[in-house]
Amino acid sequence: MSDPVRIIEMGPRDGLQNEKTPVSVEARIAFVEALVAAGLNTVEVGAFVSAKAIPQMASSDAVLRGVSHIEGAEFHVLVPNEKGYEAARAAGAKVVSVFAAASEGFSRANINCSVAESIERFKPVMARARTDGVKVRGYISCVLGCPFDGEIKPKAVADLAGTLWDLGCYEISLGDTIGVGTPTKAKEMLRAVSASIPAAHLAMHFHDTYGQALANLYAGMEEGVRVIDSAAGGLGGCPYAPGATGNVATEDVVYMLEGMGISTGIDMEKLLAATNEISRLLGRPPASRVATALNAKKKRATS
Repeated sequence: MSDPVRIIEMGPRDGLQNEKTPVSVEARIAFVEALVAAGLNTVEVGAFVSAKAIPQMASSDAVLRGVSHIEGAEFHVLVPNEKGYEAARAAGAKVVSVFAAASEGFSRANINCSVAESIERFKPVMARARTDGVKVRGYISCVLGCPFDGEIKPKAVADLAGTLWDLGCYEISLGDTIGVGTPTKAKEMLRAVSASIPAAHLAMHFHDTYGQALANLYAGMEEGVRVIDSAAGGLGGCPYAPGATGNVATEDVVYMLEGMGISTGIDMEKLLAATNEISRLLGRPPASRVATALNAKKKRATS
């Protein structure tokens, strides 16, 4: 449990894509810069998807170009198909992410195709990325439950993860998209997947709808997984799951890990400042418990 943990920051992409309040390109670039300055060296900064479907991800090319001057950081972008990949590469992408769902119902609602069809869409992406020397990360949605299909069998997740792994994804991020998982179910799912894919190549992407994300992450760490996706301030949500909250808050993850004696290299003060600024732009307080507590503490100290 004392082994290092790598945190991948999702706020600028997964966090902002479901927000109704528009955030300018300049503000998104400033958000990424602030996150990197806080010590988050791996950040997903955008998605090369239809601006009509997901307006918050419009101009992701400008965001990626706008942060390209930052040294020592790795920036990821989401691509749904070959067209998205071409646009991402034109903007200088070196790491891209592809996505599929563990449930047919979510796949059809989210991207209007079956799971098998979604894989066919990004096979050309995998082939081109291999030729171009671009790393590809794979996401699987709804690994612990689906708003349409209900319970998801661990074998279904393991089979899909195996397909992504065989296609060439260097890491598979397992997403509890609607945040319904509990520690025992998280362990069962991770054991099924790690039977064929080394735990070192798995990541946990757990949302916090029912307040279980940190417990699920801890359970996953006990299974040997050492990569965590999180979003500053607990940004995000799922449009197909009423009440679904954002990804687990980066502040909460950092607080837990540091409290366990696991150094993250993240400056909490700088992270809190980045979270407070993006929350101000969105017009609401952060969902993070730690950010809420620290903000209250600061307010009390200055009053």
